[in-house]
Amino acid sequence: MNDRAKSWLNLASHQQSWGIESIVRELRSARQAWRQAHGRTRELGGREFPARDALRDIANALCGVLFPMRLGPPELSESSEDFYVGHTLAQALDALVRQLQLELSYSARLQGLSDSRSETQAVAIAKGLATALPALRRVLDADVHAAYLGDPAARSVDEVLLCYPGITAIIYHRLAHYLYRAGVPLVARILAEIAHSETGIDIHPGAQIGKGFFIDHGTGVVIGETAVIGERVRLYQAVTLGAKRFNSDADGKLEKGQPRHPIVEDDVVIYAGATLLGRITIGQGATIGGNVWLTRDVLPGSHITQANSQNITGTQHLAR
Repeated sequence: MNDRAKSWLNLASHQQSWGIESIVRELRSARQAWRQAHGRTRELGGREFPARDALRDIANALCGVLFPMRLGPPELSESSEDFYVGHTLAQALDALVRQLQLELSYSARLQGLSDSRSETQAVAIAKGLATALPALRRVLDADVHAAYLGDPAARSVDEVLLCYPGITAIIYHRLAHYLYRAGVPLVARILAEIAHSETGIDIHPGAQIGKGFFIDHGTGVVIGETAVIGERVRLYQAVTLGAKRFNSDADGKLEKGQPRHPIVEDDVVIYAGATLLGRITIGQGATIGGNVWLTRDVLPGSHITQANSQNITGTQHLAR
């Protein structure tokens, strides 16, 4: 008996001792019950949703396309830079189309529509993202430069790009935000959660963020779906731009997509541990101190600390 045959016999023996067959049957029964309860009885013959691992590979490839000599392969040289960018981008777009098509097909089925146009739509979205990459690169350059200027410990823009989790998070966010606005929120959310797991920074892909954005240290930062952030804004670790309350409809279900997160205007600095909740406006050039809890508007140029945050009066509320 050869080694492969012995391996199969050992595997069969282990399956019997572990009760694998009965566990497989019970898991199939649980899947079927869940699918039936949620109306998922259609036989699809393949994967229904975008794959997290595939999107991780695509995002890594796009990071290399955006910054080939920093985030590309270690053996890359400038003489082959354009070839690498073109080849890698083509492969990444082909792979992205497949993941986009899965989401678009799923969305069409949920609405009782035909998914016959999902491939055409997926190609159009991927092409739009590719066309937007040069502009995204220029915005990301401003983000990297802001991090370099904003951190006295940064020795170069290259160090910032290679080492800072806030930059990794914003690269992923700018890619995810484009896809979110293009109508594929599930793919966008998966990309955002990949960045979240790698950096500890949780940015919803729906958040609107201006250029020159810098998250210093970053761990524990949370930015909600409807947050609007202006240009040259700086956040420190554990800052939350969250919702104060969640409105419900007549049936008691949460209303989706309503503006419920802060608006942060240009040139605002928010220090570590600050929590800003609700659709409030933080005026241009304001500084929010560490561990401040805010649920009210802040006038432009204000300096809010724990000592004075409770004394913000109604006269400081901004007109909206």
